[in-house]
Amino acid sequence: MAQTQTQTISIAYHTHRLLPEPDVFIHSSHGTRIPAHSALLASVSPVLENLIDRPRKHRSSETIIQIQGVPGAAVTAFVGFLYSSTCSEDEMERFGMHLLALSHVYMVPQLKQRCIKGLTQRLTTENVVDVLQLARLCDAPDLHLRCMKLLANNFKAVEATEGWKFLVNHDPWLELHILRFIDEHEIRKKKSRRHREEQGLYAQLSEAMECLEHICTEGCTDVGPYDAERERTPCARFATCQGLQVLIRHFATCQKRVNGGCVRCKRMWQLFRLHSYVCHHTDSCRVPFCRQFQLKMQQNKRKDDSRWKLLARKLASAKVMSSLSLPKRKRDEEMRVTINNPGIRSYKLL
Repeated sequence: MAQTQTQTISIAYHTHRLLPEPDVFIHSSHGTRIPAHSALLASVSPVLENLIDRPRKHRSSETIIQIQGVPGAAVTAFVGFLYSSTCSEDEMERFGMHLLALSHVYMVPQLKQRCIKGLTQRLTTENVVDVLQLARLCDAPDLHLRCMKLLANNFKAVEATEGWKFLVNHDPWLELHILRFIDEHEIRKKKSRRHREEQGLYAQLSEAMECLEHICTEGCTDVGPYDAERERTPCARFATCQGLQVLIRHFATCQKRVNGGCVRCKRMWQLFRLHSYVCHHTDSCRVPFCRQFQLKMQQNKRKDDSRWKLLARKLASAKVMSSLSLPKRKRDEEMRVTINNPGIRSYKLL
């Protein structure tokens, strides 16, 4: 069997330090022989330090470190990083996976982080399976998670790649792990979507409570207290206020309400009751039925009280979250309006 011919190459060390003559040689599986300096290699890699300090058969023999299993150009790029702490985009494009493996085996954390970042930026449906397997072997959890998310979001495209077909035939446990993650990912997405919808509903109800208070305390364009001058210009939340005003006008004149047969009146009645659970100014509150509902709550402990109280807490939470999501300037402006508005502060008519 013919032996691979060894070729000694010189590399640009990219350092301003004055270096002595090389005293160690790195051999790759492709016959490349790279001269290096034992002191520098030992300072950046504890694994290389152990290899350099390993006893030799003959004291006069040169120190040789074998790096097998990767292209010679990748080994050259690896040694170049040990000297310069830099890696070009071209080297990352061509040897990113090889460099990640080398950085993990020889414990070079700075190069490992650089490779994780570079591979993350270059993830595609074609290479994601290979990168995922390497991330598991090289203890790169961040890269592993990014691969799993890309797989979950683009599984149809990944399923058609050669990498996925090879994985199915040779690593069924990893295939099962990926499929379980995809199922859990879909469940989390559904839960998150349902939570956003619920929070949106609670935010709408919270806004409706504020508009109901505004209408019954200050008045809006069409509905308001009999002894207050109503605003003729639309308020800041007129879209919600307008719907409530229509509902209140219907509630005041509906004939079906007496027999409990009107759906719109039932909805208005529920809004009045919900307000009584969130209102903290019962004595001065101008919202209809607020005082009556509060008295009933004190006199009769109904079974459904806990559900209404839970809904009230969720409305308060949604209001806080909605306020925090606003830009700071808008949030401060709303806070000043709330504090400086005597109608909102003391519930007295203007």
